[in-house]
Amino acid sequence: MRTTTPPREEAGPTGPGTDPGTGPGGDTAPGAEAATPRLGRGTLLLMSVATGLAVAGNYFAQPLLDVIGRDLHLSTGAAALVVTVAQTGYGLGLLLLVPLGDLIERRRLAVVLCALTAAFLTLTASAPNGALLLAGTALTGLTSVAAQVVLPFAATLSAPAERGRTVGTVMTGLLLGILLARTAAGLLAELGGWRTVYWVNAALMLLMAVLLRLRLPTLRTHVGLRYPALLRSTLTLFVREPVLRWRAALGALTFAGFSVLWTALVFLLSGPAYGWQESAIGLMGLVGAAGSLAASTAGRLADRGLAHRVTGIAAFLLLGSWGLLAIGGAGGTWSLAALLAGVIILDLAAQAVHVSNQNLVYGVRPEARNRLNSAYMTSYFTGGAAGSALTSMVWGLAGWGGVCALGAGLAGAVVVVWAAEWARRTRATRTPGLSGPLT
Repeated sequence: MRTTTPPREEAGPTGPGTDPGTGPGGDTAPGAEAATPRLGRGTLLLMSVATGLAVAGNYFAQPLLDVIGRDLHLSTGAAALVVTVAQTGYGLGLLLLVPLGDLIERRRLAVVLCALTAAFLTLTASAPNGALLLAGTALTGLTSVAAQVVLPFAATLSAPAERGRTVGTVMTGLLLGILLARTAAGLLAELGGWRTVYWVNAALMLLMAVLLRLRLPTLRTHVGLRYPALLRSTLTLFVREPVLRWRAALGALTFAGFSVLWTALVFLLSGPAYGWQESAIGLMGLVGAAGSLAASTAGRLADRGLAHRVTGIAAFLLLGSWGLLAIGGAGGTWSLAALLAGVIILDLAAQAVHVSNQNLVYGVRPEARNRLNSAYMTSYFTGGAAGSALTSMVWGLAGWGGVCALGAGLAGAVVVVWAAEWARRTRATRTPGLSGPLT
């Protein structure tokens, strides 16, 4: 049951450009509504960079699985668990930590999580064995959800008519962090070993904690709930909000396919078909980074009310990309061209689905935006962790062909879910009195 008076979000000033509706100390000025400062370009850029650096630590291991395994005497399956553990930790952080943004002051939460991420990256960098490596990776994943605190923070600071563009901009930074993490990991591994990239990222995350503390406004949502009730309300959003259910399913399936590709691609490129070194494998992140271009475009189209159509087009592109990727498994010039094309198309489509999902979900209950984000992103990364785990098994049983069949099956499921959602919306517009939001 919806509340008749939505919780208020209040922001305090931190420097020049503060909205005149707030008074000293963050209190609402007399006669003014609780308001948030305007989101300037510099602050938006900082938030975009911070999200990218926060999530990057969860993906450094992907092009380094082989070298990490040799250094720490891990099997291929055990090395692949590094990716799964990172995504599982991230999923737990989404479920347990992100809802806190609707309970405690958001700037403080973002800063603390960034600082903790720096500490856990240091643990990973200094790990002498597989057990501590997995522990550091899991804890880094848990606190790197700072990215998912900053993202709805930016959406709240933006004007409603520009929310899609703002989400798309911050998501561009996040996606570049995910994809360029592989490139940075490969290059730095060549220079100073696989641990180097973790040391560098730890230093950068500590810098982000300082800059976010200096640049972000204070922002608190008054929800009137204690932490256990807050977590329960996050789960009940799935029951109450059909938009969230549909979009969470689409997000989980899409990111599962995304993880299938990037987990298996390392084994393909380092294997007999290509025989690439770590630095060359890392450069594939530059190819995948083209997908980040879809984030901003999808956000702008969502602002124009086209999120559902964008999702449908992207779903079919996902399915088609796996045909190209299957051709790419043979090795050789033409296979490499097909592989590169498949990577670009899959990443473009996956990010278009994701940003469209977020724009629709954030619009459902603005006063519960952190909990909505927690619910959606928990589903999203649960799908990613499942995709990585399935890939480890399928690769051992059926190689690249089996991996492509798995990816195509997931993409086909995305098409089916999107078609079912589209059919429901069509029936709802034609049937008076049908309950449930149509957006």
